Amino acid sequence: MPAYIPYRAYWSTPFARWQGSFAHLHAIEFAAHVAKGALAERNLPVEAFDFAAYGMTVPQYRSFYGTPWFTGLLGATHLAGPTVNQACATGARLVATAMGEFATGGAEVALLASGDRTSNGPHAYYPAPDNPGGTGVGENIVMESFNRDPFGKCAMVDTADNVARKVGITTEEQHELAAFRSEQYGAALKNDRAFQKRYMAARFEVPDARFRKTVKVLEGDEGIYPSSPEKMAALKPVMRDGSVTFAGQTHPADGSAGIVMTASAERAAELAPVKGPVIEVLAATQARDEIAHMPAAPIRAARRALELTGMEIGQIDVLKSHNPFAVNDIAFARAFDLDWRRMNNFGSSLVWGHPQGPTGLRGIIEMIEELEMRGGGYGLFQGCAAGDSAMAVLLRVH
Repeated sequence: MPAYIPYRAYWSTPFARWQGSFAHLHAIEFAAHVAKGALAERNLPVEAFDFAAYGMTVPQYRSFYGTPWFTGLLGATHLAGPTVNQACATGARLVATAMGEFATGGAEVALLASGDRTSNGPHAYYPAPDNPGGTGVGENIVMESFNRDPFGKCAMVDTADNVARKVGITTEEQHELAAFRSEQYGAALKNDRAFQKRYMAARFEVPDARFRKTVKVLEGDEGIYPSSPEKMAALKPVMRDGSVTFAGQTHPADGSAGIVMTASAERAAELAPVKGPVIEVLAATQARDEIAHMPAAPIRAARRALELTGMEIGQIDVLKSHNPFAVNDIAFARAFDLDWRRMNNFGSSLVWGHPQGPTGLRGIIEMIEELEMRGGGYGLFQGCAAGDSAMAVLLRVH
């Protein structure tokens, strides 16, 4: 059962490298602050929504209250809904969550938002009264999640090295892709950031922690390193006997994004802030690959989306990925016999960073805008997530 996205009823903040301009902001409060302004700018009243879901992967102070707190801050106290966490696939999972709610008849108009702050992640302590002396265990939730999968027994970067070995991907190939992705991102900055301004504020005002005054203004993403083939060539792999360098992977970031979805094309047309095409979501699928091979998981998720819709990869006009490693895109392209250069026009998370929850939403938003620019067509977003898992979203713009 398809669902719909009103044209331009979506938004994203710039993404700021961790410990940057958003590091002082509570992720839920910040996402609500952003969403409230975005809804007002698009003339979308909170009364129009009968469902909401908020996605987050890094706990924040009192985040137990999740979506009801987020919607309450918007003045939408009639909205309940789940708080969603599927690691880096959270954005795509939010889309699937709305589709499920529509399919059961539980809602007609959904507000989906996600915000994460990888900066200053919480340090948790877990009591263990049966241990000697009752001593518990602690963890740095962000750092230890990057560095140790409790089931796969490895770091995230190890999964990329494993896929590189299996498929035969060299460091040089990864650097070539990273340099090309940087050039693609540069296209989004042309003509005074014309592409990004389709969904992102031209000048984003960063609030203080109490949301009372502006402390800084960002004109686009913050903390992106310019690509340099010479510097990349001098880098050594992160892990011994590995192939992935710092240039072949993304960076942690902070930010938020949101999308409105509806159960019908008619309702989407009514709510669209700008007259435009029909955006029809056809499938949202998930998959899991073999242990410690996370970057390969999107291949299975994408195949599932194509199977459900009866489509072939050659029918897809725009391919977008959450690619925390260059390995992701090379492995995906080889699996489908594609040129990886036709993927990720105008940017991807490999370049603009990875705040986890909102990452996929921004990728889907950019995919929609690229499809609109080319006059319509089919788009496929896919991305991996912790636990060797992945999700894919297939949609049509017409």
